Amino acid sequence: MPYITTTDGTAIHYKDWGSGRPIVLSHGWPLNADMWDYQMHFLAANGFRVIAHDRRGFGRSSQPWSGYDYDTFADDLQTLLTHLDIKDAVLVGFSMGGGEVARYLTRHGTARVPKAVLLSAVTPLMIRRDDHPEGIDPAVFDGIRAGLLNDRAGFLDAFGPVFTGSDKPGSKVGKPMLEWTQFLALQAGIKGTYDCVAAFSETDFRPDLKAIDIPTLVIHGDGDAVVDFNVTGKAAAALVPGAELKVYAGAPHATYFTHKDELNQDLLAFASK
Repeated sequence: MPYITTTDGTAIHYKDWGSGRPIVLSHGWPLNADMWDYQMHFLAANGFRVIAHDRRGFGRSSQPWSGYDYDTFADDLQTLLTHLDIKDAVLVGFSMGGGEVARYLTRHGTARVPKAVLLSAVTPLMIRRDDHPEGIDPAVFDGIRAGLLNDRAGFLDAFGPVFTGSDKPGSKVGKPMLEWTQFLALQAGIKGTYDCVAAFSETDFRPDLKAIDIPTLVIHGDGDAVVDFNVTGKAAAALVPGAELKVYAGAPHATYFTHKDELNQDLLAFASK
């Protein structure tokens, strides 16, 4: 399997499929690059080079003790893009990966990335605090951390239906999808899984979003019970100058699966412009 090594010695696994204009995919918590299977196959089959990596601590990448912050994630991504000499890419981030996209653009610029997509993303800021009263109660994230340390497998098993929306009437998500989600999540290390809760909930991306000056597509389901649309997707689209917002009516968090056909077409259209 292909790997790159970061400046602190962390091995980052990546997949590189197809040829053509590159589309780079950044996965969500607590999954890995395999969550993008449906997008990677579709986009590569339609004339694009599609690249997805396992973030440090997740999937097949190394599990270092430190480095679970967005500056480091952005630097890891830059190492990958530099290694592959990626240019003219569309950078797509799902959930936690949306923060990676935002921080990459402000930390490393747009020379390699002239377009971006924020999908069900945690941007601009999830947690409630004095200057962000509309955010989510910090106790929610404390509960996630406690659940991970008490019984990680049990917590993730209970989290899966909320993540995929299988707990909602009419959901077409079945047991195999829930088991696949659990399988991907348990490939991660507990340290990265735990530390990233603070990273994705407490990092303030409002300055990052305001500084984005490339075409940006924001896609979010308004039925998302994990990353609330009003706190994130709607707010993010308002902060990014000229952003296009697509709302998937009633969609849960895991749009990469539940709305894969619609999402694939939207990504194809945006990347083809």
